[in-house]
Amino acid sequence: MSEKRELNIRLPYLELIADGTKTVEVRVGYPRMRAIRAGQELTFVSGARRVPTRVVRVSEYESFEAMLDHEDPRSIGGDLGENRDELLAVIRSIYPPEKERLGVLAIEIERQAGANAEPAPRQP
Repeated sequence: MSEKRELNIRLPYLELIADGTKTVEVRVGYPRMRAIRAGQELTFVSGARRVPTRVVRVSEYESFEAMLDHEDPRSIGGDLGENRDELLAVIRSIYPPEKERLGVLAIEIERQAGANAEPAPRQP
């Protein structure tokens, strides 16, 4: 059985996952990200909100441009995906060129059945 993981994400993107709009999460090729596999459970976390998902596939690209040539931009950024240049600028504001050179991962996800954004468990 694959390891369950939690990934921090900015709240607007967590909300897009929760409402089913965002089905592809973009990350760069850090070793921990490269370990993510299809079938694995990922819970996206922003502050006190959490959305549990399951990985459908992980695709690797050499650049953000190459990724956008193959992935649906709306599945990455919702309405932001309507404008490729704006989406690219936002992604690059999160990941500078030295991070992009690590490789680009497109992680397709599906929400777990009945999953909506839920509060994080309280820490004692």
